[in-house]
Amino acid sequence: MRYCAIIPTYNNGKTLTDIIERVRPVVEHVVVVNDGSTDDTAALLQQYSNEEDVTVVQYPRNRGKGYALRTGLEKARTLEYDYAVTIDSDGQHYPEDIPQLMETLQTQLPNTKVMVVGSRNLQVEGMPSKNTFANRFSNFWFTIQTGIRLPDTQTGFRVYPLHHLPCLRMLTYRYESELELLVFSAWRNIRLIPTSVRVYYPPEGERVTHFRPFADFTRISILNTLLCFAAILYGYPSMGLRRIAAKCKS
Repeated sequence: MRYCAIIPTYNNGKTLTDIIERVRPVVEHVVVVNDGSTDDTAALLQQYSNEEDVTVVQYPRNRGKGYALRTGLEKARTLEYDYAVTIDSDGQHYPEDIPQLMETLQTQLPNTKVMVVGSRNLQVEGMPSKNTFANRFSNFWFTIQTGIRLPDTQTGFRVYPLHHLPCLRMLTYRYESELELLVFSAWRNIRLIPTSVRVYYPPEGERVTHFRPFADFTRISILNTLLCFAAILYGYPSMGLRRIAAKCKS
């Protein structure tokens, strides 16, 4: 089982190098996707140009986290990895929790159609109230769309099964893309396994976020509306047919 890490980043120059250096000891390879950063990110990444265990993908214009994530997953596939751990570059996730995610995956083998979903404590000190509301809102609609309950559907800390992912020509390219990937994975009967991870929220004055509450929440709401209709027309029938086919093979 070969796995790498994917770090999408946009204007997180203050924390990026620290995250990369903490990820490198616990994975075989790191793929960093610079999503058109306008700070010193590109200059910081030059130090990894000759490192065999780090691949840097860059493009000049900001395309959104979903686009960066898709780019990283496609790159991981071309590098012939089986799984990819995605972790944010803003310092909220603990790279030291990656072995815990992989141990959770190991308990599910030989079933390879498994995605491990990091689950944050939404009551942790410092968690912005708007984040808690948005996550609970997303969790509710995810259950409606898939029939599956997850404690944290908005986390970016996940282990993706690269050989079983849905089509990466996604409908969305920003924050809502992670929800889209989660729903379509569920419809493909990929088993979603939550596992607890730590989260760090710096003090208000030190916090760096590119989440735009009104615009991004509106995008998520529109996507949830479309996914509810799609669940009736495609999602639930697809899950049922796949389960029947799996029983026939067994």
